[in-house]
Amino acid sequence: MNRFALSLLLAAAGTIAPVQVIAAPTTVATVAANAPVVVHYRTATIDGVKIFYREAGPADGPVVLLLHGFPTSSHMFRNLIPLLADRYRVIAPDYPGFGQSDAPDHTQFAYTFAHYADLVDGLMGQVGARRYAMYVMDYGAPVGYRLALKHPERVSGLIIQNGNAYDEGLREFWNPIKAYWASGAQKERDALNGLVTLDTTKFQYTDGVKDLSRISPDNWVQDQALLDRPGNREIQLDLFYDYRTNVPLYPSFQAYFRKYKPATLIVWGKNDKIFPEEGAHPYQRDLPDAETYILDTGHFALEDKLDEMAPLIRDFLDRKVAKR
Repeated sequence: MNRFALSLLLAAAGTIAPVQVIAAPTTVATVAANAPVVVHYRTATIDGVKIFYREAGPADGPVVLLLHGFPTSSHMFRNLIPLLADRYRVIAPDYPGFGQSDAPDHTQFAYTFAHYADLVDGLMGQVGARRYAMYVMDYGAPVGYRLALKHPERVSGLIIQNGNAYDEGLREFWNPIKAYWASGAQKERDALNGLVTLDTTKFQYTDGVKDLSRISPDNWVQDQALLDRPGNREIQLDLFYDYRTNVPLYPSFQAYFRKYKPATLIVWGKNDKIFPEEGAHPYQRDLPDAETYILDTGHFALEDKLDEMAPLIRDFLDRKVAKR
Protein backbone atom coordinates (compact mmCIF):
# COMPACT_ATOMS: atom_id res chain seq x y z
CA MET A 1 0.00 0.00 0.00
CA ASN A 2 1.36 3.44 -0.90
CA ARG A 3 1.58 6.38 1.49
CA PHE A 4 -1.55 8.03 0.14
CA ALA A 5 -3.69 4.90 0.59
CA LEU A 6 -2.28 4.40 4.07
CA SER A 7 -3.16 7.99 4.94
CA LEU A 8 -6.75 7.35 3.92
CA LEU A 9 -6.82 4.20 6.01
CA LEU A 10 -5.50 5.99 9.07
CA ALA A 11 -7.83 8.92 8.52
CA ALA A 12 -10.82 6.60 8.46
CA ALA A 13 -9.73 5.26 11.84
CA GLY A 14 -9.47 8.79 13.22
CA THR A 15 -5.74 8.62 13.88
CA ILE A 16 -4.79 11.47 11.55
CA ALA A 17 -6.56 14.38 9.97
CA PRO A 18 -8.36 13.57 6.70
CA VAL A 19 -6.38 14.41 3.60
CA GLN A 20 -7.61 16.67 0.83
CA VAL A 21 -7.59 15.02 -2.57
CA ILE A 22 -6.07 17.27 -5.22
CA ALA A 23 -5.60 16.17 -8.80
CA ALA A 24 -2.00 16.31 -9.95
CA PRO A 25 -0.30 15.60 -13.23
CA THR A 26 1.30 12.19 -13.49
CA THR A 27 5.04 12.62 -13.31
CA VAL A 28 7.97 10.36 -12.57
CA ALA A 29 8.10 11.84 -9.06
CA THR A 30 4.39 11.19 -8.51
CA VAL A 31 4.68 7.59 -9.66
CA ALA A 32 7.74 7.05 -7.45
CA ALA A 33 5.98 8.48 -4.39
CA ASN A 34 3.02 6.17 -4.90
CA ALA A 35 5.03 3.12 -5.89
CA PRO A 36 4.22 -0.15 -4.09
CA VAL A 37 6.44 -1.08 -1.18
CA VAL A 38 9.18 -3.48 -2.22
CA VAL A 39 9.47 -6.58 -0.03
CA HIS A 40 12.70 -8.55 -0.17
CA TYR A 41 12.79 -12.30 0.47
CA ARG A 42 16.18 -13.13 1.96
CA THR A 43 18.04 -15.88 3.74
CA ALA A 44 20.81 -15.77 6.33
CA THR A 45 22.84 -18.64 7.73
CA ILE A 46 22.83 -18.61 11.52
CA ASP A 47 24.76 -21.35 13.33
CA GLY A 48 24.72 -23.41 10.16
CA VAL A 49 20.95 -23.14 9.62
CA LYS A 50 19.34 -21.24 6.77
CA ILE A 51 16.86 -18.72 8.16
CA PHE A 52 14.43 -17.19 5.69
CA TYR A 53 13.08 -13.71 6.37
CA ARG A 54 11.02 -11.00 4.73
CA GLU A 55 12.42 -7.50 4.86
CA ALA A 56 11.05 -4.17 3.69
CA GLY A 57 11.46 -0.49 4.40
CA PRO A 58 14.31 2.00 4.74
CA ALA A 59 17.62 0.54 5.92
CA ASP A 60 17.95 3.32 8.49
CA GLY A 61 14.35 3.23 9.69
CA PRO A 62 13.27 2.11 13.18
CA VAL A 63 13.20 -1.69 13.18
CA VAL A 64 10.03 -3.71 13.73
CA LEU A 65 10.59 -7.44 14.27
CA LEU A 66 7.58 -9.62 13.47
CA LEU A 67 7.54 -13.01 15.21
CA HIS A 68 5.00 -15.52 13.95
CA GLY A 69 3.02 -18.29 15.60
CA PHE A 70 2.08 -21.91 14.97
CA PRO A 71 1.44 -23.37 12.41
CA THR A 72 2.25 -20.51 10.06
CA SER A 73 5.33 -18.45 9.22
CA SER A 74 6.22 -14.90 8.23
CA HIS A 75 3.45 -15.38 5.67
CA MET A 76 1.01 -14.27 8.38
CA PHE A 77 2.47 -10.74 8.13
CA ARG A 78 2.35 -10.47 4.33
CA ASN A 79 -0.44 -7.86 4.38
CA LEU A 80 0.83 -5.87 7.37
CA ILE A 81 4.40 -5.41 6.14
CA PRO A 82 3.56 -2.97 3.30
CA LEU A 83 1.52 -0.82 5.69
CA LEU A 84 4.56 -0.21 7.89
CA ALA A 85 7.48 -0.29 5.49
CA ASP A 86 7.28 3.27 4.18
CA ARG A 87 8.80 4.42 7.48
CA TYR A 88 9.95 1.31 9.33
CA ARG A 89 12.49 -1.37 8.57
CA VAL A 90 10.36 -4.49 8.94
CA ILE A 91 11.98 -7.91 9.46
CA ALA A 92 9.89 -11.09 9.66
CA PRO A 93 11.79 -14.40 9.99
CA ASP A 94 10.61 -17.99 9.70
CA TYR A 95 11.74 -20.28 12.54
CA PRO A 96 13.45 -23.54 11.56
CA GLY A 97 10.78 -26.08 10.71
CA PHE A 98 8.41 -23.35 9.50
CA GLY A 99 7.92 -21.54 6.23
CA GLN A 100 10.97 -21.35 4.00
CA SER A 101 13.64 -21.84 6.66
CA ASP A 102 15.60 -25.05 6.98
CA ALA A 103 13.94 -27.95 8.77
CA PRO A 104 16.72 -30.20 10.07
CA ASP A 105 15.83 -33.65 11.37
CA HIS A 106 14.53 -33.34 14.91
CA THR A 107 17.05 -35.90 16.13
CA GLN A 108 19.88 -33.66 14.94
CA PHE A 109 18.53 -30.24 15.91
CA ALA A 110 17.09 -28.79 19.13
CA TYR A 111 13.59 -27.57 18.40
CA THR A 112 13.24 -25.45 21.51
CA PHE A 113 12.08 -21.93 22.21
CA ALA A 114 15.44 -21.09 23.76
CA HIS A 115 17.16 -22.16 20.54
CA TYR A 116 14.72 -20.15 18.44
CA ALA A 117 15.42 -17.04 20.53
CA ASP A 118 19.17 -17.55 20.05
CA LEU A 119 18.73 -17.91 16.28
CA VAL A 120 16.56 -14.80 16.00
CA ASP A 121 19.13 -12.98 18.12
CA GLY A 122 21.83 -14.11 15.71
CA LEU A 123 19.79 -12.98 12.73
CA MET A 124 19.23 -9.53 14.19
CA GLY A 125 22.94 -9.20 14.84
CA GLN A 126 23.81 -10.29 11.32
CA VAL A 127 21.45 -7.75 9.72
CA GLY A 128 22.65 -4.98 12.01
CA ALA A 129 19.41 -4.45 13.95
CA ARG A 130 20.56 -3.35 17.41
CA ARG A 131 17.20 -2.00 18.58
CA TYR A 132 13.72 -3.06 17.61
CA ALA A 133 10.05 -3.12 18.46
CA MET A 134 8.59 -6.63 18.49
CA TYR A 135 5.22 -7.88 17.29
CA VAL A 136 4.73 -11.19 19.10
CA MET A 137 1.97 -13.68 18.42
CA ASP A 138 1.44 -17.25 19.71
CA TYR A 139 4.90 -18.93 19.61
CA GLY A 140 6.33 -15.50 18.88
CA ALA A 141 5.60 -14.43 22.47
CA PRO A 142 7.99 -16.81 24.26
CA VAL A 143 10.57 -16.36 21.50
CA GLY A 144 10.33 -12.57 21.77
CA TYR A 145 10.19 -12.46 25.55
CA ARG A 146 13.26 -14.70 25.82
CA LEU A 147 14.98 -12.27 23.47
CA ALA A 148 13.89 -9.38 25.69
CA LEU A 149 15.37 -11.09 28.75
CA LYS A 150 18.68 -11.42 26.90
CA HIS A 151 18.74 -7.83 25.62
CA PRO A 152 16.17 -5.71 27.45
CA GLU A 153 17.87 -2.51 26.33
CA ARG A 154 17.25 -3.34 22.68
CA VAL A 155 13.45 -3.53 22.87
CA SER A 156 11.81 -0.26 21.85
CA GLY A 157 8.23 -1.49 22.18
CA LEU A 158 5.88 -4.49 22.17
CA ILE A 159 2.85 -5.30 20.06
CA ILE A 160 1.15 -8.33 21.59
CA GLN A 161 -1.45 -10.32 19.68
CA ASN A 162 -2.74 -13.54 21.23
CA GLY A 163 0.59 -14.36 22.83
CA ASN A 164 0.71 -15.61 26.40
CA ALA A 165 2.81 -14.73 29.45
CA TYR A 166 0.37 -15.59 32.26
CA ASP A 167 -1.06 -18.78 33.73
CA GLU A 168 -4.59 -17.46 33.13
CA GLY A 169 -4.01 -17.78 29.39
CA LEU A 170 -3.52 -21.57 29.33
CA ARG A 171 -7.01 -23.01 29.47
CA GLU A 172 -8.88 -26.11 28.25
CA PHE A 173 -7.21 -26.32 24.85
CA TRP A 174 -3.90 -26.97 26.59
CA ASN A 175 -5.02 -29.90 28.74
CA PRO A 176 -3.81 -32.66 26.36
CA ILE A 177 -0.53 -30.81 25.89
CA LYS A 178 -0.13 -30.46 29.65
CA ALA A 179 -0.70 -34.21 29.97
CA TYR A 180 2.24 -34.72 27.62
CA TRP A 181 4.33 -32.29 29.66
CA ALA A 182 3.56 -34.26 32.79
CA SER A 183 4.42 -37.71 31.42
CA GLY A 184 6.71 -37.20 28.45
CA ALA A 185 5.32 -40.53 27.28
CA GLN A 186 4.79 -41.68 23.71
CA LYS A 187 1.10 -42.28 24.36
CA GLU A 188 0.49 -38.64 25.26
CA ARG A 189 2.73 -37.53 22.38
CA ASP A 190 0.71 -39.58 19.91
CA ALA A 191 -2.50 -38.08 21.31
CA LEU A 192 -1.37 -34.71 19.94
CA ASN A 193 -1.12 -35.87 16.32
CA GLY A 194 -4.48 -34.28 15.59
CA LEU A 195 -3.01 -30.83 16.21
CA VAL A 196 -1.04 -31.00 12.96
CA THR A 197 -3.91 -32.12 10.73
CA LEU A 198 -5.78 -30.07 8.13
CA ASP A 199 -8.92 -29.88 10.27
CA THR A 200 -7.01 -28.25 13.13
CA THR A 201 -5.08 -25.93 10.85
CA LYS A 202 -8.29 -24.72 9.22
CA PHE A 203 -9.92 -24.41 12.66
CA GLN A 204 -7.21 -21.99 13.77
CA TYR A 205 -8.03 -19.65 10.90
CA THR A 206 -11.81 -19.90 10.98
CA ASP A 207 -12.96 -20.46 14.56
CA GLY A 208 -14.35 -17.31 16.14
CA VAL A 209 -14.44 -15.39 12.85
CA LYS A 210 -17.74 -13.75 12.01
CA ASP A 211 -17.23 -13.31 8.25
CA LEU A 212 -15.43 -16.33 6.82
CA SER A 213 -15.40 -14.75 3.36
CA ARG A 214 -12.55 -12.56 4.65
CA ILE A 215 -10.29 -15.56 5.33
CA SER A 216 -8.27 -16.82 2.40
CA PRO A 217 -8.18 -20.63 2.16
CA ASP A 218 -4.63 -20.25 0.89
CA ASN A 219 -3.66 -19.92 4.55
CA TRP A 220 -4.47 -23.44 5.65
CA VAL A 221 -3.54 -24.97 2.30
CA GLN A 222 -0.04 -23.50 2.51
CA ASP A 223 0.45 -24.17 6.20
CA GLN A 224 -0.72 -27.76 5.91
CA ALA A 225 1.53 -28.45 2.93
CA LEU A 226 4.49 -27.46 5.11
CA LEU A 227 3.24 -29.39 8.12
CA ASP A 228 2.92 -32.48 5.92
CA ARG A 229 6.59 -32.45 4.88
CA PRO A 230 8.41 -35.64 5.93
CA GLY A 231 9.58 -35.29 9.51
CA ASN A 232 7.71 -32.08 10.26
CA ARG A 233 5.13 -33.67 12.54
CA GLU A 234 7.91 -34.76 14.89
CA ILE A 235 9.32 -31.24 14.83
CA GLN A 236 5.96 -29.83 15.90
CA LEU A 237 5.50 -32.43 18.62
CA ASP A 238 8.94 -31.58 20.00
CA LEU A 239 7.86 -27.95 20.17
CA PHE A 240 4.59 -28.82 21.92
CA TYR A 241 6.65 -30.60 24.55
CA ASP A 242 9.21 -27.82 24.88
CA TYR A 243 6.49 -25.22 25.38
CA ARG A 244 6.46 -26.43 28.98
CA THR A 245 9.80 -24.62 29.49
CA ASN A 246 8.14 -21.27 28.82
CA VAL A 247 5.71 -21.49 31.73
CA PRO A 248 8.35 -21.32 34.50
CA LEU A 249 9.69 -18.20 32.77
CA TYR A 250 6.38 -16.35 33.08
CA PRO A 251 7.47 -14.68 36.35
CA SER A 252 10.69 -13.55 34.65
CA PHE A 253 8.75 -12.18 31.68
CA GLN A 254 6.46 -10.33 34.07
CA ALA A 255 9.41 -8.95 36.03
CA TYR A 256 10.86 -7.68 32.75
CA PHE A 257 7.58 -5.88 32.00
CA ARG A 258 7.56 -4.23 35.43
CA LYS A 259 11.22 -3.22 35.41
CA TYR A 260 11.61 -1.95 31.86
CA LYS A 261 8.05 -0.83 31.15
CA PRO A 262 8.26 -1.20 27.36
CA ALA A 263 5.68 0.78 25.44
CA THR A 264 3.00 -1.82 24.72
CA LEU A 265 0.04 -2.24 22.41
CA ILE A 266 -2.23 -5.26 22.91
CA VAL A 267 -4.50 -6.24 20.01
CA TRP A 268 -6.20 -9.51 20.88
CA GLY A 269 -8.77 -11.74 19.18
CA LYS A 270 -11.27 -12.44 21.96
CA ASN A 271 -12.74 -15.61 20.43
CA ASP A 272 -9.44 -17.49 20.30
CA LYS A 273 -9.68 -20.86 22.07
CA ILE A 274 -5.92 -21.42 21.97
CA PHE A 275 -4.84 -18.16 23.59
CA PRO A 276 -8.15 -16.84 24.92
CA GLU A 277 -9.01 -13.37 26.13
CA GLU A 278 -8.23 -14.41 29.72
CA GLY A 279 -4.56 -14.19 28.76
CA ALA A 280 -4.79 -10.59 27.55
CA HIS A 281 -5.95 -8.75 30.65
CA PRO A 282 -3.23 -9.86 33.12
CA TYR A 283 -0.69 -7.83 31.16
CA GLN A 284 -2.30 -4.75 32.70
CA ARG A 285 -1.02 -5.83 36.13
CA ASP A 286 2.57 -5.38 35.03
CA LEU A 287 2.08 -2.93 32.16
CA PRO A 288 -0.64 -0.58 33.43
CA ASP A 289 -0.02 1.87 30.59
CA ALA A 290 -0.49 -0.76 27.89
CA GLU A 291 -3.00 0.23 25.22
CA THR A 292 -5.43 -2.70 24.94
CA TYR A 293 -7.92 -3.49 22.19
CA ILE A 294 -10.01 -6.67 22.32
CA LEU A 295 -11.22 -7.57 18.84
CA ASP A 296 -14.20 -9.67 17.80
CA THR A 297 -12.23 -12.36 15.99
CA GLY A 298 -10.22 -15.51 16.53
CA HIS A 299 -6.62 -16.71 16.60
CA PHE A 300 -5.20 -15.14 13.43
CA ALA A 301 -6.66 -11.68 13.88
CA LEU A 302 -4.68 -10.09 11.06
CA GLU A 303 -6.58 -12.15 8.51
CA ASP A 304 -9.94 -10.44 9.00
CA LYS A 305 -9.17 -7.43 11.20
CA LEU A 306 -6.22 -5.88 9.38
CA ASP A 307 -8.31 -2.82 8.58
CA GLU A 308 -8.82 -2.24 12.32
CA MET A 309 -5.41 -3.37 13.52
CA ALA A 310 -3.14 -1.61 11.03
CA PRO A 311 -4.17 1.95 12.05
CA LEU A 312 -3.75 1.03 15.73
CA ILE A 313 -0.32 -0.48 15.11
CA ARG A 314 0.86 2.35 12.91
CA ASP A 315 -0.34 5.02 15.33
CA PHE A 316 1.32 3.22 18.24
CA LEU A 317 4.64 2.91 16.43
CA ASP A 318 4.56 6.52 15.29
CA ARG A 319 3.88 7.78 18.81
CA LYS A 320 5.90 5.37 20.93
CA VAL A 321 8.70 3.96 18.80
CA ALA A 322 9.65 6.26 15.94
CA LYS A 323 10.33 9.21 18.22
CA ARG A 324 12.59 7.30 20.64
